[in-house]
Amino acid sequence: MFDYIIIGAGSAGCVLANRLSANKDTKSSPSTVLLIEAGGKDKKLEIHVPAGYGKLNYSDVDWGYYTEPQNNVNNRKMYQPRGKTLGGSSSTNAMAYIRGHKLDYDRWETMGATGWNYAACLPYFKKSEHNEQLQDEFHGTNGELNVTFAQQFKTPLADAFVEACAENNIPKIIDVNGTQQNGAGMFQYTIKNGERHSAAKAFLKPILQRKNLTIKTNALVQRILIENDIAVGVEIVVNGKLEQIKVRKEIILCAGAFGSPQILMLSGVGDGAELSKIGIAVKKELPGVGKNLHDHLFYGISALSKWKGTLNNINLPFNQFRHTLAWLFQRKGPLTTSPLEAVAFFKTDENLAQPDLQLHFAPAHLGNNANLAAGADFYNPKTYPKTDGFTILPSLIQPKSRGYVSLQSKNPNEAPIIQPNYLEHPDDLKTLVKGYHKVKSIIESKAFKSFTDGVNFPEKIESEADIESHIKKVVESIYHPVGTCKMGTDTMSVVDAELRVHGIKNLRVADASIMPQIISGNTNAPTIMIAERAAEFINGNG
Repeated sequence: MFDYIIIGAGSAGCVLANRLSANKDTKSSPSTVLLIEAGGKDKKLEIHVPAGYGKLNYSDVDWGYYTEPQNNVNNRKMYQPRGKTLGGSSSTNAMAYIRGHKLDYDRWETMGATGWNYAACLPYFKKSEHNEQLQDEFHGTNGELNVTFAQQFKTPLADAFVEACAENNIPKIIDVNGTQQNGAGMFQYTIKNGERHSAAKAFLKPILQRKNLTIKTNALVQRILIENDIAVGVEIVVNGKLEQIKVRKEIILCAGAFGSPQILMLSGVGDGAELSKIGIAVKKELPGVGKNLHDHLFYGISALSKWKGTLNNINLPFNQFRHTLAWLFQRKGPLTTSPLEAVAFFKTDENLAQPDLQLHFAPAHLGNNANLAAGADFYNPKTYPKTDGFTILPSLIQPKSRGYVSLQSKNPNEAPIIQPNYLEHPDDLKTLVKGYHKVKSIIESKAFKSFTDGVNFPEKIESEADIESHIKKVVESIYHPVGTCKMGTDTMSVVDAELRVHGIKNLRVADASIMPQIISGNTNAPTIMIAERAAEFINGNG
């Protein structure tokens, strides 16, 4: 029996394992904590090489989910990677550190998430952060998670992108996580000394010696044990054997926007009619479990580069070999950083209160219509052409489309049904189309004249219909699913403002699934902030 059981050793789970195992109760003895992870240890070399990002998808550290066929995206099943190892998706993502816009959190509060406004959340972002480059009221210097700009490698194309944005009324800014988000600048990353600084490396590895912390890897949670509306333990499978483990205080579900609703439903918590259809006894009627799924989308617009040294060049076999040696022996060179270099946020309509599009800049040319691979393969480095180039990806950061996660059956080994209904709301496609026009103007700006002759992919754009067609061919998820156990007080909310599951004692959810509405930007940093707040609530300090 443990005081706390944490399900999922991803970004949130690692933070909670750290904070809860450090807590002293009234008898001055540490709480016993069990951290359960379905994947294995984070031993895979590519996890730790920042540029190894592209080799982690479709691998043994990836759940490798797919959506249902998407009616509004040429009926494509769209790839949905999720980290399956210590650190979760923080061990497999592109390491971008983006917090979102201040109004995102203020909006949460108006949606029933009392106490989650920006001013209340900022201290918890700062608590985790160790930032030596940005030392001001927006950043922390004493946290466990290293946040930094690229230090070992940057292409001149990244600076050209920022200059080109300035020519197109997107001002240059140093810090998109600071005073204002609207503008263009360099990405901040969760990287330290040329290596990925995942949540496992930041929060878990330093505390492995704590005697009150137990970590079980390769352990699949079958269900949460609920008796008389109280969570009393978990049922897991390890090495083919079924185990039941009891809890004294609380279970904290940190399995992500797909895994957390899946486990709740397997445990009998969700829409009663849906659960009964597949033979699951209903423990608590909460119809919002699995609903409100939404995600960010982006698509690529590429140009050839006269400057040789982009990721296309780095990806060539001989160059890859020598850069690997530079990383292995010196932690230097292009393998020390993310495939993303620069970022911009802007409003497609000046009447909007905040940006609705984000631009991801990557120094890699994705291809052209002739070599276009279907679906997510288009964004797989294995398919990159040898020709140097760069790509700007308009990114929909306030989608209006909503979907759901549900169960195929009561078998915990079956992947959940993932139906995001991408582009179901017509405004989402309209906003992405506006992104094409902005990116085309940026690529054709003076700042890029010495590097490129203009857009070469997509080819032959002659109308708005051509742009829409291109988007439907190549648009992909940015892998930021949220919202499926949303926080709030309405009938479709799943947790309250302290992340307690409505109607069940000793059970919380703490991950991106609790977001009532997605934040405007990459979601890893907010997930870590959510876990910091959860720890404070549990410890009685929130």
